[in-house]
Amino acid sequence: MSAGAAARAAAARAVGAVIGAGRSLDDALAAATGALQGPDRALAAQLAYGSLRLYPRLARWAGLLLARPLPPRDADVQALLAIGLYQIEASRVPDHAAVDASVEAARLLGRARHAGLLNACLRRWLREGDALKARVAREPEVVHAHPRWWLDALAHDWPRDWEALVAANNTQAPMWVRVNCRRTSREAWLARALAAGIEAEPWDAAPDALRLEKPVAVEELPGFAAGDVSVQDGAAQLAAGLLAPEPGMRVLDACAAPGGKACHLLERYEGIELTALDVAAARLERVRDNLARLGLEAQVLQGDAADPASWWDGRWYERVLLDAPCTGSGVVRRHPDIKLLRRPGDTAALGARQQALLDALWGVLAPGGRLLYATCSIWRAENAAQATGFLRRHPDARAVDFGEPAWGRRAGPGRQLLSGEAGADGFYYACLVKTA
Repeated sequence: MSAGAAARAAAARAVGAVIGAGRSLDDALAAATGALQGPDRALAAQLAYGSLRLYPRLARWAGLLLARPLPPRDADVQALLAIGLYQIEASRVPDHAAVDASVEAARLLGRARHAGLLNACLRRWLREGDALKARVAREPEVVHAHPRWWLDALAHDWPRDWEALVAANNTQAPMWVRVNCRRTSREAWLARALAAGIEAEPWDAAPDALRLEKPVAVEELPGFAAGDVSVQDGAAQLAAGLLAPEPGMRVLDACAAPGGKACHLLERYEGIELTALDVAAARLERVRDNLARLGLEAQVLQGDAADPASWWDGRWYERVLLDAPCTGSGVVRRHPDIKLLRRPGDTAALGARQQALLDALWGVLAPGGRLLYATCSIWRAENAAQATGFLRRHPDARAVDFGEPAWGRRAGPGRQLLSGEAGADGFYYACLVKTA
């Protein structure tokens, strides 16, 4: 068997599940790599994430090599061709190894009759790749490795920044950690990390955040098992400070899973009474696991935040965090499948859900209380427009002026952090106060 053929087969299964069945890459990769050992599992992940990050470009190139498009049932073969092209064009894998291992992977997938096709396509690319690339070199999908509708939407919402956003989406996101301030300080943990050969930089905007120079396995993070540190992007860590609950307050994290923001609130603000709510029972297990590792306590509830009558006990919450379901357009660096799975109409559909959640949760917020609206999106329709619309519908609401903090830019009544700025994910925050 060619070296790495099993990893390439697993990567093709995962990518094929994304492009053929619309599965998320995380779920598809977990299912495809279960039988692989460490190095092969890491290689499969690298190939799957890398090829999906550039998939619009790779798919266009693959189309030049095929006499006719492959049918949907052959999505894993299409994926394997894209992975082969990715290795030739964007990795350090020797060309002959990329071809041989891709052909062998086809056999491992039970696609022996496609092995010859893959071999011919990839060897043709080695001979004629430069000429073939020149034929489509100016097509937007090829230049920017994004669907055309996505590029149009970026240019509409961010005419001065869209190219920087595209570039950020096409790179691997850095690894961030959150130091548990209940157990240690950022400076003390950083010293331990440096002693272990892990270099990191603090971010002034988030007092518990460190951006690692290179990603490492969580088991290598000093004190991870003991709860000294967690993995969380710097942008997501801004939520706790913006909500700023006081001791004795009831706090609701309305869409809590997997629990990073809820745990950060409990770490930073002792004496609060926190409820972690989520509609999905399976995802709440992640919340419980995170609370247990960190030695924190919260009420964990299953329920639809848009239907408080099904779970609310009638007692006001002084603070509500709504990390709303959204397109995820700000976290494409971490989840490159998003730009393939999303469709132009998704923003409107999710916008209706966001509006329903905002309106429903306003009813559980105490007079004088604060609701923090957050998304990991960069689309204005989900962010500034959503918060502005809420203020129009609710005369008893006013927006908190964040001033000019060391992150993001003004966007309607809130602030927008664009993907890649300060190395962080794209996030939106708007803080809404219920007037007494």
